[in-house]
Amino acid sequence: MYLYIAVCDDEEHVRLELESMLEDTCGKLNVKYELSAFSAGAELYRQMESGAHYDLIFLDIALANDKIDGVEIGKLIREGLDDHTVAIVYMSWEKNYALQLFEISPQDFLIKPLDKEKIEKAMRKYLKIAKLWDDDFIYKVGHDVHKVKVMEIIYLESFGRKVIIHLTGDREISFYGTLKKIYDEQLKKHDFLRIHNAYAINYHFVKSLQYEEVTLQEKNIQLPISQARRKEVRDAYLAIRIRQSR
Repeated sequence: MYLYIAVCDDEEHVRLELESMLEDTCGKLNVKYELSAFSAGAELYRQMESGAHYDLIFLDIALANDKIDGVEIGKLIREGLDDHTVAIVYMSWEKNYALQLFEISPQDFLIKPLDKEKIEKAMRKYLKIAKLWDDDFIYKVGHDVHKVKVMEIIYLESFGRKVIIHLTGDREISFYGTLKKIYDEQLKKHDFLRIHNAYAINYHFVKSLQYEEVTLQEKNIQLPISQARRKEVRDAYLAIRIRQSR
């Protein structure tokens, strides 16, 4: 997944801290993103008025460098641009803005100082609302049905009748099943690539794709691409890249 994020705050140290926290959080959640930073709300609004698109905006309320504050910028975005889809996360040192923000329908209101926990919570909420984090992978252990978020799966490997799922956070899940059936029924539609009879990988964790092997972002794990699948894998990989860049 790829997100366009804007950060607007007149305090440089807050912008830099937030950019660093977003880098860490998006890395943890496997979210690719492009970030634009602004010190004034009017500058942000002009960019959007000129056609710039953002999925998520972190917007300070008390913008000392502007004649209008973040609340007014939010109203301009909603009413002037008729943009009711971009998610706005407001930030402030003060708590008494709830009623003023009601008609803007912000996703969140964060009290400064910010920390990674607040930012990760806001990001997870956005992903859930945008339905970018909702899809579950379903599997059975014995008679019990379990599920895990698809975007937390790095890759799957098969040993005989057993399948091992490698997840973010150094977690593993193993159960009995057939990799081909799992891939065809649940994972192919989520941009997974079956690179080998024994491996299926999540495209979003690919660091580089070579002719004979793929390197994943997590710990630079290298997995072989079987000779019979090399053309199919490369074609599918390029098709996903083109679609993701649109």
